[in-house]
Amino acid sequence: MHQVKLKILSNTALTADIYRMWLQAEDSDACTALRQAKAGQFMNIAIKGCYLRRPISICDIDDNKICIVYKVVGKGTAVMSAMQAGELLDVLLPLGNGFDLTPAGETPLLIGGGVGVPPMLMLAKRLLEQTEKANVILGFNTKKDIILVNEFRQAGCNVTVTTADGSEGKKGFVTDAMSDIQHISYYYACGPVPMLRALKGRLTAEGQLSMEERMGCGFGLCMGCTCQTHEGAKQVCTDGPVFRSTDIIF
Repeated sequence: MHQVKLKILSNTALTADIYRMWLQAEDSDACTALRQAKAGQFMNIAIKGCYLRRPISICDIDDNKICIVYKVVGKGTAVMSAMQAGELLDVLLPLGNGFDLTPAGETPLLIGGGVGVPPMLMLAKRLLEQTEKANVILGFNTKKDIILVNEFRQAGCNVTVTTADGSEGKKGFVTDAMSDIQHISYYYACGPVPMLRALKGRLTAEGQLSMEERMGCGFGLCMGCTCQTHEGAKQVCTDGPVFRSTDIIF
């Protein structure tokens, strides 16, 4: 983990309440932190006027630039949404345990739901460095919530979009689109707990789940992001956020 300063390059709205921020590493320590970051890990951002840092998953990394996509849900993220290019952020990264690409196989399936979509983009790009094909299912409530679909397609993924109301793509949930995937060697998923629970019950293949429990401190001190596993209670911020699907108890 490194404590570094990152300069905001851009901070733009993707939807009414979801923003994409690109930041740049300004020194060698920050560049090292970016090189060490894995898909599925997160950063912890200090926000002026807020006692606690805000944990945000890493969406993408391009050389000395890093991208995060975040939803405005409270004071801290509201402050972030008003930040301008040129401002510096005090950031701790990389934090948590990311995805393990080793068991992916030849036809991995990636599933993202809502704000669980962003960390899957970096994962998709890393997987496509070692396999020729990556199927991706992205689930949203409605058309106005859709984010990053073009970025996945530009990376070379075969993308299926679902919306709960049928306003775009296939109507229904991500599980409704699985019948279109002929073979799944392994799967990776990030999204709300009901989605992850449904995936685990539906899929016979093994996989990895990135849990979305709300984090307080981000360091394992507050015990606010505990989830249940077959090895007992685990903390999402330090033991996760990525867990093997077979370990999680819903």
